[in-house]
Amino acid sequence: MSVDPSPSVAGETPPRPSRGSRTSAVEVRRSARRRRTVSAYREGDRTIVLIPARMSEAEEQRWVGVMLDKLAAQESKRTLGDGELAERAERLSGQYFGGRARPASVRWVTNQNTRWGSCTPAEGSIRLSHRLQGMPEYVVDYVLVHELAHLLVPGHGPRFWRLLEAYPRTERARGYLEGIVAADRLRHSAPDGDGDESDDEGPAPAPAPGASRSEGEPVGSEPDGS
Repeated sequence: MSVDPSPSVAGETPPRPSRGSRTSAVEVRRSARRRRTVSAYREGDRTIVLIPARMSEAEEQRWVGVMLDKLAAQESKRTLGDGELAERAERLSGQYFGGRARPASVRWVTNQNTRWGSCTPAEGSIRLSHRLQGMPEYVVDYVLVHELAHLLVPGHGPRFWRLLEAYPRTERARGYLEGIVAADRLRHSAPDGDGDESDDEGPAPAPAPGASRSEGEPVGSEPDGS
């Protein structure tokens, strides 16, 4: 369903946790142009729910819950476990580096608040920030390829960036991540601390994601009887 980009009335709804998803603030936007559809998407640490202006408060609360659960279900399908992440890294290594980059471990971590990924070449370990979960696949793949490249070239010199040229969506993925960081800096005066100490600091700083319409793909539904 299409998302109305010009809401006429905006309101705030208290945060509501949904099954299997992160807890985030919910912003409800009413639009006179929206007749039948209800849509929702992630925007940084908020969930935006778009509803028709004529919808009652009771219907609003019901549809906020419905759309949060739909988003949670959508995101859970996109989230890879550590085992799947390792398999994906192996596939990417074979595809772009001829299988030469062989990590000993690849896993999600929750203590990387100022970087998207990190690598310790001496140990062959790769860690990805949990903030990447739910982002587009090509973005996650880029961070994996970036860290895999560090198993072959530890620094960020010309040889390293030549390796990354093998991944066709490098610039697009970097732009996506840089957009999130730039938007966040408009909202926060200082980045969070980072509890992880490793040899590689990853492809880009990663403060808490800020406003980015593309961060979560919209999902939509039509209210019954409208």
